[in-house]
Amino acid sequence: MDGVGRRARVLIAKIGLDGHDRGARIVARALRDAGMEVIYTGRHVSTEAIASIAVAEDVDIVGVSILSGAHVPLVRSLVRALEAAGIRDEVDVVAGGTVSTRATRDELFALGVADVFAGGTPLPDVVRRVEEIALRRAAGRR
Repeated sequence: MDGVGRRARVLIAKIGLDGHDRGARIVARALRDAGMEVIYTGRHVSTEAIASIAVAEDVDIVGVSILSGAHVPLVRSLVRALEAAGIRDEVDVVAGGTVSTRATRDELFALGVADVFAGGTPLPDVVRRVEEIALRRAAGRR
């Protein structure tokens, strides 16, 4: 629940050519098991398609899993797509995967990402932090 009686809606996506989706599927299942509504896009999805799905599904959070190391340009493209769709201020973005440097994390936060999960982050921590983001977003809707 997001604090106002509505289950948080989370979109989990794999951007572009990044095909390894095991981690994304595991996170999606953990969020679902914690009571969130989860929409999983599958692999090889464009940032424009992610934004379109986010609009259609009325999601609260968009989570992207990236293992290619191209977090910054891919998330920048996603943020632009969400802006073009007119929903950037209505959704939080979280990123996960192979985030290898502090500089990458800092750049992602500068792009407005709500949280960054490095590979190996314990699932209970991911769930708790996503729940906290959903609660903050819900508090803003009151």
